[in-house]
Amino acid sequence: MVVATQSLEELCINSIRFLAIDAVEKAKSGHPGLPMGAAPMAFVLWDRFMRFNPKNPKWFNRDRFVLSAGHGSMLQYALLYLAGYDSVTLEDIKEFRQWESRTPGHPENFMTSGVEVTTGPLGQGISNAVGLAIAEAHLAAKFNKPDSTIVDHYTYVILGDGCNMEGVSGEACSLAGHLGLGKLIALYDDNHISIDGSTDLAFTEDVGKRFEAYGWHVLTVEDGNTDLEAIHKAIEAAKAVTDKPSMIKVRTTIGYGSPNKANTAGVHGSALGGSEVTATREKLGWEYEPFQVPEDALNHWRKAVERGAKYEEEWNKNFADYKAKYGAEAAQLEQMLSGKLAEGWEKVLPTYTPEDKADSTRNQSGKCLNALADVVPGLIGGSADLAHSCMTLLKSSGDFQPGHYENRNIRFGVREHGMGAICNGIALHGSGLIPYGATFLVFADYMRAAIRISALSHAGAIWVMTHDSIQLGEDGPTHQPVETIASLRVIPQLTVIRPADGNETSGSYKVAIEAANQNRPTLLALSRLAQPNLPGTSIEGVAKGAYTLSDSDGTPDIILMGTGSELQLCAGAADKLRGEGKKVRVVSIPSWELFDAQDAAYRESVLPKGVTKRLAVEAASSFGWCRYIGSEGAMISVDRFGVSAPGPVALEKFGFTVDNVVAKAKELLG
Repeated sequence: MVVATQSLEELCINSIRFLAIDAVEKAKSGHPGLPMGAAPMAFVLWDRFMRFNPKNPKWFNRDRFVLSAGHGSMLQYALLYLAGYDSVTLEDIKEFRQWESRTPGHPENFMTSGVEVTTGPLGQGISNAVGLAIAEAHLAAKFNKPDSTIVDHYTYVILGDGCNMEGVSGEACSLAGHLGLGKLIALYDDNHISIDGSTDLAFTEDVGKRFEAYGWHVLTVEDGNTDLEAIHKAIEAAKAVTDKPSMIKVRTTIGYGSPNKANTAGVHGSALGGSEVTATREKLGWEYEPFQVPEDALNHWRKAVERGAKYEEEWNKNFADYKAKYGAEAAQLEQMLSGKLAEGWEKVLPTYTPEDKADSTRNQSGKCLNALADVVPGLIGGSADLAHSCMTLLKSSGDFQPGHYENRNIRFGVREHGMGAICNGIALHGSGLIPYGATFLVFADYMRAAIRISALSHAGAIWVMTHDSIQLGEDGPTHQPVETIASLRVIPQLTVIRPADGNETSGSYKVAIEAANQNRPTLLALSRLAQPNLPGTSIEGVAKGAYTLSDSDGTPDIILMGTGSELQLCAGAADKLRGEGKKVRVVSIPSWELFDAQDAAYRESVLPKGVTKRLAVEAASSFGWCRYIGSEGAMISVDRFGVSAPGPVALEKFGFTVDNVVAKAKELLG
């Protein structure tokens, strides 16, 4: 091999490329093309611009980096290793895509310290980044003072053609442009290749003009393969524009350096193969063994450790001065960063008696949000253009808009999927912010990918879903979510709660806030029509997932199980059945996940195995209820699409009446 003299910067860039090539080759799986093409822009960004501390990846005022094109994960793992993060060692890189490795196939924030958000589903990362930028803007407006700036960091993104094709990125980036998020800078790896081949097959729009129409500042780097100074100048220019997010189109060659596979789809998602690896080493003059990083390159990369320590030390001094001047604000920020909730915060949640006026749980949810806003300073969110339907406006705050980033009501517009991904970014900012996003329950399908990612990535978001059943009425089957709640209950690590009345709604928020504070998402399914406040409901019962609402003496003949607005039917039917001498237990089951998490003794105390006559009532699909009904039980459910009719009429026609519950119970009892 004839080795050409390489500059130190070339050594640093090729170190990224060959760590990626070697890891993918060893795993015989992965995406080497993006790291090979995007290595120069990543080097310039991480070496010259980003402020972070490898030895404290959670340092609050660090710049955030998101690899939205998560299939190119070896780019991020190489950067973390080279920069000196303890979370990714050379051995971890050699274990790329292996069982329980810290270098999984796509970046996962819960597996690898230094990874801010979980990416892979294209478009999610750039949309999360909008949430990260919103979090920075909000905290800066809330805590910075004219003489003291303690919140001041950027969100940088590398995204690809696939991210720009996915609709979620359009939703989120449109909102980012409207909001003028000047500290959001996206580097577009513009290589014109996707899995099927050239993007000319399906994607010929002018992305730059589209983003200009969104309200972004757009720049172009014509040679992203070798022109480091052009990349540098573009990032500098992006930082100089403070009232718009910036998109830098960086024209690159996917698989740069591969003699036979560069600029083809063949290098997108497959290992190069032994002969092509050898040829690439020859072409790029790389004389080093697999996984070997030249000492000069590693020494240069590791300067990030010393720089990072200085960045954090400077910030700590700045914050100490801030704390001396602005003690109350500093204490609030410290509390948010600590993850601790204010003592007795839950006492503000409203409680109800049966004498209180009947109301919808969406209205009661609004009361909870407004009560919590005073004691949970990190609460921030909004709805997908449904604030007055979902009851999500915080009355104590204005709208989060340009010039008013301190406010907490985010107007997401009709962008459910973007809203979901943005909320995940806010939650994963790591600053104690608790985001909520609201829409009609049926439109959870528009944002299912983001809800799933919130559960997967431990993002403490609260999903507020209203109009939860055929109660919705006249809008008809397009808006009646008969199958939706069942499909949400199957998402691992997502707690779904369907409260029956005011006390259960307050209990739902107690669970949701505590869960969000522990990086777990919760979804609330709330009613449109008014529900009575039932005797026996409790905030504490919700935390158990299921509890006995009312009972008869002795072993029950039958157990009536209800959830949400149908619990009142079970209570009414129990009264009638007891009047006829039947022993009836009524069980409220607001959350399957919480109930299943209880110990066996508690579950048996609520649903004893010896009582096999069980009737469940829910105005939704019966799917999954077999776990509680058993082989001798039955259910009143909706296993077809709904209809357009007034809500009470729809409920009656589908059998959701006290008399029908009584009749079905008698059938079971024989």
